[in-house]
Amino acid sequence: MWKKRPTLEEMQTACTSTLVANLGIEFTAVGEDFIEARMPVDERTVQPMGVLHGGASAALAETLGGAGAYLSVEEGTICVGLEINANHVRPAARGWVVGRATPLHIGKTTQVWQILIRDDAERLVCVSRLTVAMRPAPIPAQAQAAGSSAAGKTAEERWTHPSPFGHPVVKKTDAERQPA
Repeated sequence: MWKKRPTLEEMQTACTSTLVANLGIEFTAVGEDFIEARMPVDERTVQPMGVLHGGASAALAETLGGAGAYLSVEEGTICVGLEINANHVRPAARGWVVGRATPLHIGKTTQVWQILIRDDAERLVCVSRLTVAMRPAPIPAQAQAAGSSAAGKTAEERWTHPSPFGHPVVKKTDAERQPA
């Protein structure tokens, strides 16, 4: 099923300086038809009442479904989320939650992933479904038209496909990140 087979370490490295890293999400397994990661239930991921924030669960779910989608397509294809839903069925107040994503549908233009998130006692915390669209990766000429140059580099020079997930991004300078 997988078209790409990065190591867990490579997957984790690709998430440096992202929401994934900020939430403490760690990839733990890639099986024949699933991908797993865990996330701490701590000050980064709880809401004011001290239980796991639903948005953190949704972030874990989208991370897993998006990673699974990317690993299951050929090079030159990007995967973008279309819709995510999450049913929060039990609170988690401490420890870790573990998410497991499995595909429900893998088509040429869309994929649907189910993500089950469980607590340390393996009790169901959240059921999520992610719908993903596949499309050809933009070419550098499209990047040039889409962005401005920064720090003396053209948008084409800044256009990257970070491994292993391949989501194209235009790197921004600190000045470009500042609000207007």
